[in-house]
Amino acid sequence: MALYTRQAFFHALDFQMYDKIFAEYIFTISHGNFEMAGSASSSIKKILKHMEMGKAFIRRVCIACYEVEMNMVIHSIGGKIRLEILPNGVTIIAEDFGPGIPDIEKALKDGFSTASKEIISKGFGAGRGFSNIKLNSDRFNINSQVGKGTRLELLFIFRKE
Repeated sequence: MALYTRQAFFHALDFQMYDKIFAEYIFTISHGNFEMAGSASSSIKKILKHMEMGKAFIRRVCIACYEVEMNMVIHSIGGKIRLEILPNGVTIIAEDFGPGIPDIEKALKDGFSTASKEIISKGFGAGRGFSNIKLNSDRFNINSQVGKGTRLELLFIFRKE
């Protein structure tokens, strides 16, 4: 998986004004807090609805964001999800603290999961998280360091519905 600088991440798509952020929202994610799991995704949905963005666009962003959020709740010791509203789309930037991902290529394979039996018994850990994130985002970038944490950058471009 190629890693990009922020500028290259957007430039590769000829994404104009990638450095202009109209609004920014930050959500704190806690490890193991299943009661609050999904609240960042729900808040992002409300923000995007309030901004009158299209239903299909909101659905793509929220599916990917929920998967990111659940990975953070299950696997990290906490982190932050940042929503940036841009002129031509939105970015989700997620940074967590924790074990990191030792083999990113393996983790990105559909069906791969390191979830415990307890997590699987709760209905999570099917190994579809990264597949859903990649499927719903227009651009996907991941960087992880074992023992430090993981950073995901997702870009969603506005399209006519």
